[in-house]
Amino acid sequence: MTTYRIAEAAELLGVSDDTVRRWIDQGRLSATQERGRSVVPGAELAAFAVSLAGTAEVSRTGSVSARNRLPGIVVAVKKDTVMAQVEMICGPHRIVSLLSAEAVDDLGLEPGSRAIASIKSTNVVLESP
Repeated sequence: MTTYRIAEAAELLGVSDDTVRRWIDQGRLSATQERGRSVVPGAELAAFAVSLAGTAEVSRTGSVSARNRLPGIVVAVKKDTVMAQVEMICGPHRIVSLLSAEAVDDLGLEPGSRAIASIKSTNVVLESP
């Protein structure tokens, strides 16, 4: 089972380490001890990321244009014999990618695993809140 240290979980959720610790103390997110360190189970972190996506707790303020590489956590994988759909939460952003089932297997993508969404587009729409 994939686990994440507090700092890694914070980076994936786009919040501070202290915020993740506070959520653990409040019982909103669970943590276990692994080699003397607190870790969060990957599948639980994925579910928690889905519940936070788009909320004020992780949303950014101001005018920001996202960069091309977004680190995140895989929250869902739908796969058939040829194609797959992978959903990720990258901080406050939900990213959905279509790729081959073989690529999903090769990358070992499953809910709770860490991945980086690299985005290239010829048409990008920017908004100011």
